[in-house]
Amino acid sequence: MSLEGKRFIVTGSARGIGASTLRALVAAGASVAALDVSDADGERLARETHAAGPGRSRYFHCDVRERALVHAAVDEAVAWLGGLDGLVNIAGVERQAPAEDLSEEEWDLMFDVNARGTLHTNQAVFRHLKARGGRILNFASAAGVMGLPGCAHYSAAKAAVLGWTRTVAKEWGMYAITVNAIAPGMWTPMYDAHRARMDQAQLQAHDAMMARMIPLGGRLGDPDRDLAPVLVFLLGEGARFITGQTLAVDGGLMIP
Repeated sequence: MSLEGKRFIVTGSARGIGASTLRALVAAGASVAALDVSDADGERLARETHAAGPGRSRYFHCDVRERALVHAAVDEAVAWLGGLDGLVNIAGVERQAPAEDLSEEEWDLMFDVNARGTLHTNQAVFRHLKARGGRILNFASAAGVMGLPGCAHYSAAKAAVLGWTRTVAKEWGMYAITVNAIAPGMWTPMYDAHRARMDQAQLQAHDAMMARMIPLGGRLGDPDRDLAPVLVFLLGEGARFITGQTLAVDGGLMIP
């Protein structure tokens, strides 16, 4: 599926799902502004994808927690792109802690990046999409739908992303802007870090649980193979009548 001539912003582009998305969109012919705080990895990936083509990419530093920085980065990116057709908002963080022990600092980190970052990026691109319409894909999580023991603050922040997405889909539909949430079940560096915090017994129990919960293969998917093609479709013309949805790409993890 071609995205030739389309122009997108991807946040959290320096690794994991963000890096996979950047590669897929450029490979589909799009121009992509890659935003992150990890400058070395972000610059390198943007150069590599730009060289590979057939689309183009450029890196922009952006901390999604800071409203003024987000608006400035988005404006600079849109000027380079020559307009905007959509946003893929992937930037996020995950941490573990028992609910009863959560500090305000731990709670604030989850909401500053995952929820407030969604607010900032969506509002920043809305100004550029309002006249012509476009696509917004916000990244949520099964944790925001089902809850994730040991990650109450992360689950709550991702649930906020879902509520925001459904609401602005209703408010911004009049401008031909579609807004959807993705709940991915992918094996990423964030998941590797999650696994690294487990001892051997916990890891064995976790893997057994995943084998029971995911009908397709019993483990998380590969972002390049299992998620990127879905995102390319959702950013294209074939998805113009899909909005306000939570789209699980997770091998069946969220089946009730």
